[in-house]
Amino acid sequence: MAGLALAPGVLPRSILFLCGMNAVRSPMAEQLARRMLPATIFVASAGVRAGERDPFVDAVLAEEGLTLGERHPRTMDDLEDDYFDLIVTLSPEAHHAALELTRSLAVEVEYWPMPDPTDAGGTREQIMASYRDVRERLKLRIGRRFLLPEEKNATD
Repeated sequence: MAGLALAPGVLPRSILFLCGMNAVRSPMAEQLARRMLPATIFVASAGVRAGERDPFVDAVLAEEGLTLGERHPRTMDDLEDDYFDLIVTLSPEAHHAALELTRSLAVEVEYWPMPDPTDAGGTREQIMASYRDVRERLKLRIGRRFLLPEEKNATD
């Protein structure tokens, strides 16, 4: 059960971005959403299992003027609050885990499939291009899902 759907144009009060290890896609989404969305929305990220911090994430976020600071990957068990209005899953593993977790909860779950840039090979620049691609896909998806047309123009 995906829970209660939010009415069009109604922003959730809290969003959790969930991926496999909370090392790449979900922390990127968390930082981008924190910058793009109103400060009144609580935004967090977690992984299904524990991962290691990825230096390429730091590099592509720095290009946007963002940072993870001292934050390290965490699992859902590490979160202080486990109730969210919306859980956005970014990998198949995370989506299945979220659906299982929320079967009896009134929580909306959305699946935004994102490629895993850690699969990229080649030169440092080719790898960075894969991470940038994910960052840009996340920015676009966050903008399309949560921002009104006039707000989208203000962030362009």
